[in-house]
Amino acid sequence: MADLLGSILGSMEKPPSLGDEERKKARAQKKMLEKQQEAEKRKLAQFREKMQKRIHEFIKDGNQQKFKFEPMTKVLRAIVHEVADVAGLTSFSFGHEEEDRYVMLWKKEFAPTDEELLAYRRGEEWDPEKAKEMARQKEEDELSADASAAQRKKMLPAGNYRDKYRHLIGDDTVSKDDAKETVANRSYGFVSADNKRDRRTIEQVLADTRAKKRQRTDVGPDSQSGGAGCSQTNTDTEHDPQTEVSSTT
Repeated sequence: MADLLGSILGSMEKPPSLGDEERKKARAQKKMLEKQQEAEKRKLAQFREKMQKRIHEFIKDGNQQKFKFEPMTKVLRAIVHEVADVAGLTSFSFGHEEEDRYVMLWKKEFAPTDEELLAYRRGEEWDPEKAKEMARQKEEDELSADASAAQRKKMLPAGNYRDKYRHLIGDDTVSKDDAKETVANRSYGFVSADNKRDRRTIEQVLADTRAKKRQRTDVGPDSQSGGAGCSQTNTDTEHDPQTEVSSTT
């Protein structure tokens, strides 16, 4: 088995060996890359030293509360943030990446407010006097809104009218099913026509008519007036509207 594997490997073509020229070229490229890396390291180290000096000068200057750097790359901004953090300063980056993004420093005793940071993030310059005016206007608007809300609250009714007049109307509510509708009649106004309908029988009508005759006869002052009363009663009986209505019915 080993002999077979050895014969197979021996029959395979060996990879071509690099010539002296190619080996020299590879070594030159590697050396150039190392030089570039060393140059980049020296450049960053020099930049760090430069930032340390500028930040140190900023700290010593009692007239400056904040310091704005020129736009720089992300790697350089990271170095500035590191140096500022070691020096005990507050630092933020603002602007658009790869365009105009920069670093701004503040001394600890003059740390920026949220409104100031928001202004820089919007690309605006921070004006303390303008900020005070805006804060005062905001406070006035809030007070005005509170006063308006209190006024509206006073104008609103204390409660439902049913609660207010509960002692008069009671707790029961009337539904549509409980309500009784009265149909208007043109001849009798808004009184239901069923309430005016004569529901007596003919016998009851005749009995009531006779009773009225006897009553009118009995109250006469004398026989003559009584006779006249009877005559008049007969006339009224013949033309009694209730009798005619009942008879017709």
